[in-house]
Amino acid sequence: MDYQALGRILLFIGVLLAITGGLLVLFGGRLPQWGSLPGDIRIEGQGFSCIIPVVSMILLSVVLTIILNIIIRILNRP
Repeated sequence: MDYQALGRILLFIGVLLAITGGLLVLFGGRLPQWGSLPGDIRIEGQGFSCIIPVVSMILLSVVLTIILNIIIRILNRP
């Protein structure tokens, strides 16, 4: 891989991060709290709480897989 292609990839990732950050600033208060989906495990005791976001991680994995597949298909076009 040459430096020009690497530079384009890094620039694309930077723009994607900036857009994601802007969307989180605008809509972050309206999104549900992390680990509050049905199926996420929450253990609370006196002075102790533990959250295991099982369903949230599965959902995040599916979304990131779709996004990365789209990016890879765009970058591999002739």
